[in-house]
Amino acid sequence: MGRVANTRPPLARACAQSTSRPDPAPNTKRRSWLRPTRPASAPHVTCHMTSSVDGRIKTRRWTTLDADDHYETIHKRLDGDAWMCGRITMQGYADSAKPLAKEPDSSEPIDGGDHIAKTGASGYAIALDARGRLDWGARNDIEGDHVVVVLTATVPDDHLRRLRAGGQSYIIAGETTVDFPLALRKLRQHFGIARLLVEGGGRINGSMLKAGVVDELSLLVAPAVDGLIGTPAIFDVEGSEDETLASRRRLTLTGCEQLDGGTVWLRYAIGAVEA
Repeated sequence: MGRVANTRPPLARACAQSTSRPDPAPNTKRRSWLRPTRPASAPHVTCHMTSSVDGRIKTRRWTTLDADDHYETIHKRLDGDAWMCGRITMQGYADSAKPLAKEPDSSEPIDGGDHIAKTGASGYAIALDARGRLDWGARNDIEGDHVVVVLTATVPDDHLRRLRAGGQSYIIAGETTVDFPLALRKLRQHFGIARLLVEGGGRINGSMLKAGVVDELSLLVAPAVDGLIGTPAIFDVEGSEDETLASRRRLTLTGCEQLDGGTVWLRYAIGAVEA
């Protein structure tokens, strides 16, 4: 970033070299384990996260001051059409919402389908809220990005009425848990989202990786150690030892860049392991 190549420290040179990959020769099996993990009608999904060197993601506990600035800078460089977070991450945005000017009419019929309040937005903030616990009030955007809520069929009609009254869009994807492939297809179909940034937390990242819908990992590794047992990690999933993501997903390094303050930006393509 603004440095002359031959004056970079050894790590930066190594990172720069790792991004240069010649195309494999015809018929090579070098990347035979990579195959598409999403339908063509769905967005390209990049999981964008910051972690300590031990993979923990509670950044507020770290002493490094550059993590947030680097994260937002790279977020912009990735140039997504939308960004997605889970309920816990989105709670703070919903809590700061102004209340509805008028409570919705409880007799208003609800057809149970998707509700598209706005299209053609400059960006979209996608909130995963399977049970409809977030009350967005009158807030239908986050810094100009239109709010779209991903729900399941278990959400009561009264909550759907509140979302409609508040000007938020919502889609229904799944009966009791979020059907990620379906949600992604709907985001592409209804809003034209071609590039989606998934930004945590760890359970959301893990669920989407396990579902095979994450195409790329953008990881900022900060010069910090967390070390506390039980702290959320980049990817968190439930399961036994023989159900690890390592047996299902393979990563190949596509980029490495040293940033100011000792942070390293790593990029990986994600593919499924061939049976």
